[in-house]
Amino acid sequence: MIFNIKAKDAQTKARAGTLITDHGEIETPIFMPVGTVGTVKGVHQRELKNDINPDIILGNTYHLYLRPQTNILEQAGGLHKFINWDRNILTDSGGYQVYSLSANRKIKEEGVKFKSHIDGSYHVFTPENVMEIQRTIGADIIMAFDECTPYPCYYNYAKRSMHMTHRWLERCLKHLEITPFKYDYKQTFFPIVQGSTYKDLRMQSAEYIAGVNAEGNAIGGLSVGEPTEEMYAMTEVVCDILPQEKPRYLMGVGTPINILENIALGVDMFDCVMPTRNARNGMLFTAHGTININNKKWADDFSPIDEMDITFVDLEYSKAYLRHLFTVNELLGKQIATIHNLGFYLWLVREARKHIIAGDFKVWKEMMVKQMDKRL
Repeated sequence: MIFNIKAKDAQTKARAGTLITDHGEIETPIFMPVGTVGTVKGVHQRELKNDINPDIILGNTYHLYLRPQTNILEQAGGLHKFINWDRNILTDSGGYQVYSLSANRKIKEEGVKFKSHIDGSYHVFTPENVMEIQRTIGADIIMAFDECTPYPCYYNYAKRSMHMTHRWLERCLKHLEITPFKYDYKQTFFPIVQGSTYKDLRMQSAEYIAGVNAEGNAIGGLSVGEPTEEMYAMTEVVCDILPQEKPRYLMGVGTPINILENIALGVDMFDCVMPTRNARNGMLFTAHGTININNKKWADDFSPIDEMDITFVDLEYSKAYLRHLFTVNELLGKQIATIHNLGFYLWLVREARKHIIAGDFKVWKEMMVKQMDKRL
């Protein structure tokens, strides 16, 4: 993997860069649509490529391991071929999903024993087998196996968990050395900074992760319920320590405002289920604020969904029609909203990039944050 920084903003810590893997070029800052089980929910690959147009999408190790299972993915030639996607893919390691199964898992030094949410069967994730699973899935960027601590979290628990995540990282690295690539392209490995919302732990973890000298680094354990001010404070602490010349990925973040504020702190890569999940519930993100399309006020509003015309759905359908589709629980409504929201998120990070390069990112960011912080 090659990462080059093209421009830095003079008034913030925002950067515009280019990340190159064997599956092509990724312009940063970038938002990665979440394709949990090998699909960005409700979106055809043609729409994903031609209309939303991300350079990279995300897959989930936990879900893909359970279904369709790694043997199917290996027979297909990896996830790229299985889903017919010739651009980049990043997989998380399953650590967050294991965290979210709090009632159905046991965490020990060896790894995590968990119960499948599908059929109740028991499975074990260790740093070693998670590396093997991600080799088989075949993502371009793969993540270390970590423990994502809850919020709020006692200091001593966060400290113990952070040190275990560091020990697990060493095991991941050792196992990758003896586990060859499965397909005809290389994979890049990112370790993950933890430490909950404790500044001293975040600093320790960031210094430890920086010392590993991986090709890129991730920040985990945020956007799990903490106030946004704490998220920003921890991100800033970590970004000031992680190497400047390497990409930084903030996992699971967030709202459009969260993304802009974290770009300003030096983050390059984001993912979140928010644009797709909220779309399925009728929430649309726009440059002028959010729309709850279920509200009665849209019932006779025949204006386009979004006059900015970012994706084909924005002018093709009216707000009144989209509200009607939600009212009658028509699946097309969820699809239209999903395409709109993902298109908007990709537009947002690409506009951020343009303004970083142009040198007026801070002014534009502050204007956008005010505009988007409204309910329409």
